[in-house]
Amino acid sequence: MNRFSYTKTHTLEEAIHEVIPNDGTKFIAGGTNLIDLMRANIERPDHLIDITHLDLHQIEETEQGGLRLGALAKNSDTAYHELVQKRYPLLAKAILAGASPQLRNMATNGGNLLQRTRCYYFYDTATPCNKRIPGQGCSAIHGYNRIHAILGTSDYCIATHPSDMCVALAALDAIVNVKGREGERTIAFNDFHRLPDDAAHIDSTLRQGELITSIELPAKGFEKHYQYVKVRDRRSYAFALVSVAAALNLDGDSIAEARIALGGVAHKPWRDVEAETFLQGKVAEPENFEKAAEMILKEAKGYKYNMFKIELAKRAIVRALTEARDLQTPEPLNCYTYNRHHQL
Repeated sequence: MNRFSYTKTHTLEEAIHEVIPNDGTKFIAGGTNLIDLMRANIERPDHLIDITHLDLHQIEETEQGGLRLGALAKNSDTAYHELVQKRYPLLAKAILAGASPQLRNMATNGGNLLQRTRCYYFYDTATPCNKRIPGQGCSAIHGYNRIHAILGTSDYCIATHPSDMCVALAALDAIVNVKGREGERTIAFNDFHRLPDDAAHIDSTLRQGELITSIELPAKGFEKHYQYVKVRDRRSYAFALVSVAAALNLDGDSIAEARIALGGVAHKPWRDVEAETFLQGKVAEPENFEKAAEMILKEAKGYKYNMFKIELAKRAIVRALTEARDLQTPEPLNCYTYNRHHQL
């Protein structure tokens, strides 16, 4: 049992100034990932700061016509929020594809961004893992790597980011607002998570002691043509082998704008702007979707047990774009309609 101190805070300033200036301090809210990691002896914080009482639960419109999601708003409250379902249904669908209703009722938006990989070797403290202890090596590269990354990998790590919500946020061009002792700053969502390079233990560009305060969505929500496809081993409560968030703005049969983000394939949600640009002005047809998929996966690298992911990802991209194109007025989203129609 590792000893740690615990503090409950009630203001943002109090929480930030409570941070001990070392890596041993962790913020805790829903705790759906951190508590598991502490039980497995992977995370060993010296000090926990309880932020559940901070005033960061609101979901509200911004002056720019977008939507601000409080970092402490629950995943379930976000997915079922009237404005999210009406204007950003891609995000609602992605959230409802993740975890279980019980976990979504506890997990927070900020915590979802910061959850760590579900790599077998990361959770097995008897095996070497650069994400746990830098310099140990990566057991997955020559081990059982069926669920691992095929894009953006390095010799240090081939783990994947597990979030569904983050894949949709990447496609929607969200912004992450954070605050620390040095003040406030904003991070473009596609810059928030890192690729592993030679520092696989660092998951994001968040600085020590900084706290996520909110996530901002732009005014454009692609509410008419969108789809979230999640391919997994079982119909519920399983992480993605491959997932795709697709969004289209159509002008007749032509694509005025396209967004494509992938999950389950890299250390971060994977977005390829080159492929999105290629689709602009093209006819929204499978042939062009296939070309875009080839572009996205052109540098993919499979390992012994996950070579299948490359072709699977291509097919999932084509399916997501085709279903986004063909979408008619959707029925209101809830976990039952999602399970019935959209899971594999």
